[in-house]
Amino acid sequence: MKENLIADKTYNFAIKIVLLSKKLCAQNEYVLSRQILKSGTSIGANVEEAIGGISKKDFRAKMSISYKEARETNYWLRILKDTNYI
Repeated sequence: MKENLIADKTYNFAIKIVLLSKKLCAQNEYVLSRQILKSGTSIGANVEEAIGGISKKDFRAKMSISYKEARETNYWLRILKDTNYI
């Protein structure tokens, strides 16, 4: 299979998000942990769906969802940073 830089980077990012979520749960921060886990892993999941899309329109739609999830994840990361969780 051909290497895909975006798929690789979003996969590695998702791994880091899972580890962060586990750390937050260990600190009894379940709400933010769940939010960051959902949006942070959704980025790569939607990239994978886009790669397997059946049309260019489908590809663009899935990549657009990935972009929105990335923005949401950035929001949660900013909150975690500003509240000194990370």
